[in-house]
Amino acid sequence: MSEAALNIAIEAARKAGDIIHRYLPKIERIQVNRKTRNDYVTEVDKACEYAIVSHIRKFYPEHAILAEEGGAAGESDSLWIIDPLDGTSNFLHGIPHYAISIAYQFKGRLESAVIYDPIKEELFSSSRGRGAFMNDQRLRVSKLNDLSGAIMATALPFRKRRHLAESINILNAVFPEIEDIRRTGSAALDLAYVAAGRVDGYWEMGLDRWDIAAGILLVREAGGVVVDFQGNDSLERGGNVIAAPYKLMASLQPLIAKP
Repeated sequence: MSEAALNIAIEAARKAGDIIHRYLPKIERIQVNRKTRNDYVTEVDKACEYAIVSHIRKFYPEHAILAEEGGAAGESDSLWIIDPLDGTSNFLHGIPHYAISIAYQFKGRLESAVIYDPIKEELFSSSRGRGAFMNDQRLRVSKLNDLSGAIMATALPFRKRRHLAESINILNAVFPEIEDIRRTGSAALDLAYVAAGRVDGYWEMGLDRWDIAAGILLVREAGGVVVDFQGNDSLERGGNVIAAPYKLMASLQPLIAKP
């Protein structure tokens, strides 16, 4: 089932990518609604989500859906977790770094995942027990053994700014131990880049399930570890996330947990 689900997710992600490309020439005229402070939904998010859900429902009408814009629908052991456009702010500002994220979960266990960057045409995919790939290239997390040479990705809590002080404390604890920080604006791509070894690790506070579900499976299938700030690996419902190779996680997680 996971391979069939993966193929459906890939097809759905590419359909959403085509929609994004069609909107790019008219980005200044896109309708934008504000959900909360610094959190927006556009007609592009909605169109992508509709295309993804419609494609999944053609094959699996009985499956449940959890999508960022449409919320939860249906009850089933089979659940699709969808972020139709992760990095909406980047998209609206013309920054070419955003992605479509789709995960398939069965009885609470992640089985298939796709993160698709339609600008770079990079499709990150994985199925449980079958590894992680970018297009046709097998992915492995960084081989770095020491934090001192690490490039880490993170983000400030731009939606939940009450957590800013805690976030700064963590940054103050981690930054002296590593080489540098990247802040890209897409949690899904940050996790995909950990899986690809492009960044050596990543942490972020207050994420939702659709932000991270696909990325969790990608990182784990690429040989990495994904845990919460206390070191627990039950993250399928979202929360505070750390992703890194095992050898770096042993040093990184205590730094993040301490503040």
